[in-house]
Amino acid sequence: MQTAKGNFAEGATLLALDIGNTNVAFGVFRDAELVGTWRLATEAQRTADEYAASLLTLLPGSGLDLAAIDGVVIGSGVPRLQETFTEIARRYSDCEALIVNGTMRTGIRVNIDNPAEAGPDRICNAIAAREAYGSPAIVVDFGTATNFDVVSAEGDYIGGAIAPGIEVAADAIFRRGARLFNVGLTAPERAIGRNTVAALQSGIVLGYVGLIEGLLARIQAELGGAARVIATGGLAERIAPQTSSIHTIDPHLTLTGLRLIYELNQSDE
Repeated sequence: MQTAKGNFAEGATLLALDIGNTNVAFGVFRDAELVGTWRLATEAQRTADEYAASLLTLLPGSGLDLAAIDGVVIGSGVPRLQETFTEIARRYSDCEALIVNGTMRTGIRVNIDNPAEAGPDRICNAIAAREAYGSPAIVVDFGTATNFDVVSAEGDYIGGAIAPGIEVAADAIFRRGARLFNVGLTAPERAIGRNTVAALQSGIVLGYVGLIEGLLARIQAELGGAARVIATGGLAERIAPQTSSIHTIDPHLTLTGLRLIYELNQSDE
């Protein structure tokens, strides 16, 4: 399948789209350089023209032109929007998007029970982490869910864990607690909250850090304790600094993985 306008030559531009349940993160690469990144709200009912209008507004601010994009790669957890952005690639950039999945050539062995179940974002995280930081590695991806993506010492993606995202957990307690109210998701100075706001922040933020540390400790033990831990996702910079169990924050790890998989598949044409 032809995925770009002719050969993907040096200096070509690639639009990478990570479509999640809360946000669509997208970036444009020129070769290996990420020259611009943006986020849009995930709205499955928006049309291709509506999303294209947003892209046509945002890209020129970084000197980019949607019509001049040379290739498009999509990792999607929202099937309807996968179709929407595939249509945008065809109509506005005149190219066929490459859709990432667990059974295609990705550059990493997907060593789980059913590779077809592997989310594209998790595969992208694994390959990008291995290439940038070596193996073994653990990626903690803070989004609607918090995913723990594990790369073995042999460099394989071997699965991980999925936990409710901190915003999902917080929203549940705010909606279900009749006398509770929404608070900012910032860490309090002490675990013992002396008022409702501080108590909620302790339970939600510090409690979530405890979840992260507990799962990481178990995963590290199963790997032998030598894995580098990388945080990514929209909430990484808010949560990761609260724990020494995370070594690196790489906010664009998933987009980098999309680029690596796209380039690998272009080399086969």
